[in-house]
Order: sequence, then C-alpha cells, then structure tokens
Amino acid sequence: MPHILIVEDEAAIADTLVFALQGEGFGTTWLSLGAAALEHQKSTPADLIILDVGLPDISGFETCKNLRRFSDVPVIFLTARDAEIDRVVGLEIGADDYVVKPFSPREVAARVRAILKRVAPRPPTDLGAGLFQVDTERVQIHYRGRPLNLTRHEFRLLNCLLEQPERVFSREQLLDALGVASDAGYERSIDSHIKSVRAKLRLVRAEAEPIQTHRGLGYSYSPGHS
Repeated sequence: MPHILIVEDEAAIADTLVFALQGEGFGTTWLSLGAAALEHQKSTPADLIILDVGLPDISGFETCKNLRRFSDVPVIFLTARDAEIDRVVGLEIGADDYVVKPFSPREVAARVRAILKRVAPRPPTDLGAGLFQVDTERVQIHYRGRPLNLTRHEFRLLNCLLEQPERVFSREQLLDALGVASDAGYERSIDSHIKSVRAKLRLVRAEAEPIQTHRGLGYSYSPGHS
C-alpha cells in the first residue's frame, strides 16, 4: 500500500485529504510542521508528500529544498497562492505538481495516483541508438556510457524525448511528462530545464546537440546529432 505524508497545518484540510486518500486505498500520515516532516521522511520514508506552502515553522518551499538534499520523493504543493511565479518556483525547486486551494480532494487523490504510476520503476532500457541507457528505478540516464547528473524533472524530460526520436514535443506536452497541469503557468520553465540538460550532455560530448529546438513548436530528440 503506497503511503502518503500530508504536511498541512489546517486540521480541516488535512482531515479531508486523509479521508479521500484512505478511501482510494492509500496509507496516510499527517504532520503540521515542515521540520517534523523532514525528520519523518528520513526515518520513515513516504511514497509521496503533499506539502502545504504556508506552514507555521518553515515554508513549504524551504522544506522542499531541504528535502531534495536527501530524497527524490514526489511532492505535491498545496497553496492558497495562485501567482504564476509561485508555481514556477515550486516546480523548479523540485515539486511534481501544484494544487491551489480550494481544491477537490478526489482530484488530489487522482493526481497522487498518476504521479505514483509515472515514477514506478521499470527495467533499464537502451534508447537513442544505444547511446542512452535509461534506468527508471534509479532515476538515472547514462549517455555514451557516462552517468548524467540530472534532477528528477530533467530525467523525465529527457526520457520523454528519448522514447520518441524525432517527434516534436510542445512545452505543454513536456509539462504532461512532468505531471504538471498545462494551465499551471510553467511553460517557460521547460526552457530552463532543457538548457540545463543540454549543458550536462555537452560535458560528455562537447559538440553534442541531440535536443533540437523547433521555433514556435517545441523540442525533439535527434539521434543524428548525438
């Protein structure tokens, strides 16, 4: 049974989430402080964390930053703040999704299930004419035999492109690969993630340009430029 850690200081909201998630077959733990959540994840790792941004001790953003120093557990932010910059910051510091209050508990449960399905481990596979090896269990991609130091979002973006060579993916489609709603205001953050992935590929082969830009359309993986 997947176990979900809920970090929320409002008891009514937490109770609603506990009821919805347990009704979908998930185990749950509820904590109200960011510091307590970090300690809990170190000692008793959850499969996914639902994290409120406005916690009373340290913010959800800061909690997530600290969490990413030792864990790749999927994170869904809960917040009353709907500004685009908040959503972009949330994604870039390592969140997997961002839900604005008020929300539908059933929708949150559906997002939890979708994220857990997406991050479930699969056997390592060779992609990109054998130049790339993808290991979803370890969240690792090797390029020309060398491991790439990718963030979780960078891993998902590159894996998405590798699975369908030459296909042009729009920013919206790449957001889907991250599990982020296409209307969440994250589109331009895709560009920064792609830029970072390209830089890491060039550390292995300086002239490599496997990720191609299609102006006004999106990005594709081109084996001929690997």
